[in-house]
Amino acid sequence: MFLILAVLLTVGQGLSQWRFGVIEDEMVVVRQTALQRHQSQQIVKQVLQITDASEQASFEENVDELRQLFPVFERYHLETREGRAGGREVKMVYSDAINQLYADIKPQFEAFQQSAHRMMKLQHFEEVRQPDVQANLRLMLANEKPFLEKIDRIVVVCNSQLRAKLTLLRTIEFYSYIFTLVTLVAIGLLIFRPATRKLKQTFDQLVEAESRTTAANKKLVNANKSLKETRQKLFEATKLQYQQQIDDQKLRTSYLIAGQEEERKRLSRELHDGLGQMLTAIKLQIEGLEAALARMMVGEQNGVSPYAKNLKTLKSLVTQTIQETRTISNNLMPSVLSDFGIVPAIKMLAEQDRSETIDVTFKTNLTTDMPRLDKNVEIMLYRVTQEAVSNAVRHGKPSHVHIELKDRGNSLQLVVSDDGKGFEVPSVNQPSGLMKTVHEGENTRMPKSRPPSQGLHNILERTKLVNGKLKINSTPGKGTKLQISIPYQTHFAQHDTY
Repeated sequence: MFLILAVLLTVGQGLSQWRFGVIEDEMVVVRQTALQRHQSQQIVKQVLQITDASEQASFEENVDELRQLFPVFERYHLETREGRAGGREVKMVYSDAINQLYADIKPQFEAFQQSAHRMMKLQHFEEVRQPDVQANLRLMLANEKPFLEKIDRIVVVCNSQLRAKLTLLRTIEFYSYIFTLVTLVAIGLLIFRPATRKLKQTFDQLVEAESRTTAANKKLVNANKSLKETRQKLFEATKLQYQQQIDDQKLRTSYLIAGQEEERKRLSRELHDGLGQMLTAIKLQIEGLEAALARMMVGEQNGVSPYAKNLKTLKSLVTQTIQETRTISNNLMPSVLSDFGIVPAIKMLAEQDRSETIDVTFKTNLTTDMPRLDKNVEIMLYRVTQEAVSNAVRHGKPSHVHIELKDRGNSLQLVVSDDGKGFEVPSVNQPSGLMKTVHEGENTRMPKSRPPSQGLHNILERTKLVNGKLKINSTPGKGTKLQISIPYQTHFAQHDTY
């Protein structure tokens, strides 16, 4: 019952508001129609000033004023004749009586058009004395009063129709109100009256049990107060536990990354000090063997040994192996990072990744006299740059990669951008909360051997460990821009040896 009443009231109110809106639009048309009376009088006054000899000095101004007034009057009349106003989406449907009135006023309007158009063509005051100009003046003056009377009649009839529509709308509103009252009375008789009887019986029972419930209420108030305190404590404990879990997860991730870096450092040291030295010793032995073989061949006067070429090839392979070992050792933990800091390390990384087809540049406003960055911040910046440049070179196929490290006063900002293929930044609704800034493109620059967002996930995790923010923008065919901001207070700290 209540639902039906609510629906009926809503529909009725919606219809009423719609009708009021229609009537309001129609009033705009009527106002524009009424405005034509004043406009026509202004036009006649302006024409009289144009033809008045005493106004000869202001002839050109009067003609210009007429050229401004009449087009507005003409547009207003043509629009209201069709039931429109002011270029708005307003359409007033006229009755046959109004259409007939507009048909009757058409000759007067056309007379105004003819006379005004002739007056607007005047160039000099002497033209006023021409017979056709005087004839058009008389024509306008003769049609002024009939035009005003007929336009007044149109306004009166339009206002009468609008009042009739408003009266009908008020009648509908009144009957709607009566219907609502009747419905409410019916609801009261059929629903609320039986409910009132039942409520009276229940009230009598409540009065009888009032003495018992008063004491129970006091106990409930105390219990409720205790419950609120317990709930607040539980909320605080849960919040603390959740924060502790986040901190523990962050700590475990930090330990994991630190362990990875230590393992990289150990592997780098073993490659450099162990395998590298053994390969160097092998190279020295090969060079000694090559020299001894050469001396033996000279002593025997047999010329060049058939094994000399094999030894030369073997020595070349060992030399390449030594160089590759040094490269791997440097990638695992570059000594320049631990010895000189992040700026020389990134500069060296840019030079290593530069090739004949890819130009890698580096720019920074950090100076050498500034304090060293915190160890964790330096490692994070280097690994993120290494990952971003590697992905750009391998998968973006750019012609230029630009690295920029800036001190922005309240933050430290790392930007790695390229002009490669670009890719669609993965929509990640994962616990990691990877920020998705631009989702355009078709290609993903992550290696096929792992999920597309794994590299971005690793970058994000490293960024979060130093309270940084990650932002990625990428558009297909327009390259990729990776931006990391670290709060200023984490920039500089006591630097430990790696």
